Amino acid sequence: QVRLVESGGGLVQPGESLRLACVSTRITYSINAMGWFRQAPGKERELVASIISDGSTSYGHSVKGRFTISGNIADNLMYLEMNSLKPEDTAVYYCNVNVWQSGGLRDYWGQGTQVTVSS
Repeated sequence: QVRLVESGGGLVQPGESLRLACVSTRITYSINAMGWFRQAPGKERELVASIISDGSTSYGHSVKGRFTISGNIADNLMYLEMNSLKPEDTAVYYCNVNVWQSGGLRDYWGQGTQVTVSS
């Protein structure tokens, strides 16, 4: 079983920064991708940033240029550096790992960490 634990959320003012971290238990499956998603009240969960197994990264349109994902898939450790935070970044942020399991892809999720941006 894969267990993901996020940390680093909190309350900040607009323009400030936060760094989220995600640590997982040892993953024996082949990892396709790791990433961060977020869900604001009344909205669907959306992709924030991801790292693919080849090391390439991708970002949601609204966070490009402000957020940076980093980490090491082999070490099961991932970070999300969030700069120039805006009130619209307020959401629960979830760590995700997508693995090959039993012939198909499966997602595992952390419990989420709250990020609130408010003056």
